[in-house]
Amino acid sequence: MGGTGNIIKGLEKLMNETNIEIIKGQEVTQIITNKKKIIGIKLDNQKIIDADNVICNADPPRVYEKMLNESLSKSLFFQWKQSRMDYSMGLFVYYFGTKKKYNNVEHHTIKFGNKYKEHLDDIFDNKKLNNDISYYLHRPSATDKSMAPNGQDCFYVLVPVPNNQSKINWSIEGEKMKNLVIHKMEKDLMPNLKDNIVDDFYLTPDYFEKDLNTKYGSGFS
Repeated sequence: MGGTGNIIKGLEKLMNETNIEIIKGQEVTQIITNKKKIIGIKLDNQKIIDADNVICNADPPRVYEKMLNESLSKSLFFQWKQSRMDYSMGLFVYYFGTKKKYNNVEHHTIKFGNKYKEHLDDIFDNKKLNNDISYYLHRPSATDKSMAPNGQDCFYVLVPVPNNQSKINWSIEGEKMKNLVIHKMEKDLMPNLKDNIVDDFYLTPDYFEKDLNTKYGSGFS
């Protein structure tokens, strides 16, 4: 109950109990090295923390391009290696709440479009949007009633889209994609959905690139 957020709370509680210091509200901007040996990190408030070892789970291309102060990222070998890398799809994620319950919708639903292969070709090769979308719909309130007010429901729907190598202008296409997703879900699963949405927002590959520092806004690194 409480979703994956409760897993994070549990890990934080365990770390506090074992005297592991947690720093919140700061971003690591640099991994400091000296002669190819890591000696610490720098935060966005310019504070430096000395360290013999650093475990980093950030997006690898951004780490090598932006966070290391050695010449590794500028080496011809690394540039050649990076030029051969493939990047995952981007994600359009639409969060919404409804003023009625959709009891026919399960906790997890996957809906495939009619032309699944063509959709994947457009995402990875042609790097363009396709109206025949596939999507994953998550309804956590199907399992945990506390996730939404009494008599209401909460959802998010995840749509694979091209990453930002596509140059798609999400400030224009974001609202179009949202309306397309609502239309598809109304047709497939949730009658009169548009009239029952009480609150919503969406995330595009721009969020993954700018806020989460993934190269090209890739959804899965």
